[in-house]
Amino acid sequence: LLAMKDGEKIGQTSFKDHMGEEKIKKLTNWILKYFSELDLPMKRGTFIEWRNGMINVSPIGRGCSMEERNEFEKYDKEHNIRPTMVALLQKEFAEYNLTYSIGGQISFDVFPTGWDKTFCLNYLPESDFDEIHFFGDKTFKGGNDYEIYEHPRTVGHSIEDANPMTTLKKLGELFGVLPPSSLSPPSAH
Repeated sequence: LLAMKDGEKIGQTSFKDHMGEEKIKKLTNWILKYFSELDLPMKRGTFIEWRNGMINVSPIGRGCSMEERNEFEKYDKEHNIRPTMVALLQKEFAEYNLTYSIGGQISFDVFPTGWDKTFCLNYLPESDFDEIHFFGDKTFKGGNDYEIYEHPRTVGHSIEDANPMTTLKKLGELFGVLPPSSLSPPSAH
């Protein structure tokens, strides 16, 4: 995790440095063993993706196509693949003080407790902001927006989908700012 202010680094840490290699190996081995015994309709590559502040765990694998992603999402809703695995990890690694956050269609994040989206609030002094509004689509308990959505320093807004236009329309309703009629893709900027 990297915090910047006015172009200067004001804080930095990583999942690897925080956890240490022995705990990381134990966690990784457990996940890979679990996946080796998990029967799914399909599996693709990149089941664990290491990021600076977390790991992202995907039972189907991040290498799946969009069609396979959609199919897995339906399968997961019916068979509770991710919630079941999260519950087992919480029990097996309780002493690690980790948070497991289901987000998107195919994966969940694993990170030290307190390193969720609320981590940014450490760098936003309360005296500098009257209100902090947060918009998210996974605001349910266990969703990757839940902690910051429920935080006492934020005004949380649950958006029914991950469409940026939905968020812009909500901003327009709240603050009287008209949303654009359409958005250009990021590659056009």
